[in-house]
Amino acid sequence: MQVETIVGPAGPIEVRVVGEGPTVMMIPSLGRGARDFDDLSARVAAAGYRCLAPEPRGIGGSTGALDDLSMADLAADAAAVVRSLGGGRATVVGHAFGNRVARMLATDHAEVVESVVLLACGGIVQPEPEIHEALFAVFDVELSDDQHLAHVATAFFAPGNDPGVWFDGWHGGVAFFQGRATANQPVAHWWGAGSAPVLVVQPADDLLAPPANADRIKADLGARARLVTIDDAGHALLPEQPEAVAAALLEWLSETVQPA
Repeated sequence: MQVETIVGPAGPIEVRVVGEGPTVMMIPSLGRGARDFDDLSARVAAAGYRCLAPEPRGIGGSTGALDDLSMADLAADAAAVVRSLGGGRATVVGHAFGNRVARMLATDHAEVVESVVLLACGGIVQPEPEIHEALFAVFDVELSDDQHLAHVATAFFAPGNDPGVWFDGWHGGVAFFQGRATANQPVAHWWGAGSAPVLVVQPADDLLAPPANADRIKADLGARARLVTIDDAGHALLPEQPEAVAAALLEWLSETVQPA
């Protein structure tokens, strides 16, 4: 793993890079950083791919302005990473909020997107109010450790899975501006990921992005989309079922691009 910094549209963008081969870029969840993809990047790189995981604005060395942040800005940042470090074209993996950015990228910058992989697909079917409240609560620094972890478990993890692996790594300020950006952008603009092929990897126990979203996008896109359901996983997905996620992604890559 190495860290590189590129010049983005609004400032430097820090990117975690591993492997060589066709490019796979990974965009993290709301208010979370690129380290969430360390395990998946290592597995995918070992199979012959170059993995890029850029830090969102406001995290690490990515210091672009957050005021008036838009989904178009986030897509432009991602496009700059692909052009600078990915040979100009990539398979784009977005986790949770990151798959909204991935679909925005495929809509506004189709020329840099080979295909789109959505981990925990959301956007139309909303969670129950108590789950939405738990999402906001994970960023509340006034809560005790036990309270914080309870909200992480409620919002992100399937029953019986350990939420402690995501105890930290939360960036509340970043999440605020990301949330405002997606609220100000009509879902219809990015929902279908432009014209790109789409793999949906849906956690069966996802309460934040209910599986009805995955069913809806598969129905809307028809043959352009494939749906894979991962059991015993909630919205966090990556730390819950790392092997299953990697297997689904690698199967997709083997059919859509050729490793070096």
